[in-house]
Amino acid sequence: MNKEMLSLGIDTSNYKTSVAVTASDGEIIFNYQSFLKVKGGERGLRQSEALFQHVQKLPEALENAFETKGVRGRIGAVSVSARPRPVKGSYMPVFTAGLSAARSIAASIGVPLYEFSHQEGHIEAVKHYSSMADEKRLICFHFSGGTTEALLCDDDASSIEIIGGSRDLAYGQVLDRVGVSMGFDFPCGQEVDRLALSADRENIDKTILTRVKVKDGYVNLSGIETQCQRVLEKQERSHENLSAALMHALSQSVADMTLFLSEKYHINSFLYAGGVSCSSFMRKYLKENMPDYIRTAFGAPELSSDNAVGISLLGGKKLWL
Repeated sequence: MNKEMLSLGIDTSNYKTSVAVTASDGEIIFNYQSFLKVKGGERGLRQSEALFQHVQKLPEALENAFETKGVRGRIGAVSVSARPRPVKGSYMPVFTAGLSAARSIAASIGVPLYEFSHQEGHIEAVKHYSSMADEKRLICFHFSGGTTEALLCDDDASSIEIIGGSRDLAYGQVLDRVGVSMGFDFPCGQEVDRLALSADRENIDKTILTRVKVKDGYVNLSGIETQCQRVLEKQERSHENLSAALMHALSQSVADMTLFLSEKYHINSFLYAGGVSCSSFMRKYLKENMPDYIRTAFGAPELSSDNAVGISLLGGKKLWL
């Protein structure tokens, strides 16, 4: 145990290059996040292109990390997102960029290397700084561009069971597809959320979209995406109205899943992580519509979207505890 040493974390996801350095008291010494560039009108990147961009961005990010005051000579562990989820067979080429860099750094400075999943990092980044940091059992929703899962977490982020989520499209995919059709650049979640918040709440026509049904803790979202595309094609509603109706429907489905899973598993503590959980509309909806016995926790926006802080903290636990 050496609490004077720092932990370096690296995450190379589908959307962002991230590098972070944290201290044993949770202080974030360095936090680099850079979105990968996506051409206008496109709805994402090929793995090969994303991998190439990570390789281009990592050297400068790591140089800046080591040049930060008090970092050089104090890194005691290197941690990295090596795969998307903590399950056998989980793999995505983009993570090899971070893994390669992490292995090289750990070997060159003679410190241990710890591998985690991108999902574990998301959970830790939010949980560590929340009121639920010491909770032994809770349910975490991971909402991102490619993932919509409800996760039963026992003790820590390393014990995870998928108990709900989406059976087809992720929340982020719906927002990105609809947003691109509206003319926004990918990723579009923030723009759709902004439009939804700007709409006149008293005059939003929510009936243009049907309610998303929850069955056994799961939803299907391809239907609501199709409905949105039809509304856009027919130009029946303003972009503000459609955005508000969409965010209402998605937020409502999150609330419905939360209540169902709370009753099924007798758990009242819920954590929300991933880029979609940054939505101000969704946070406001859940705050206003959840019963008092449900405890909810969201992370700071910079720790909810893809980042390396959670990965750094997970490695730090191996170093400091």
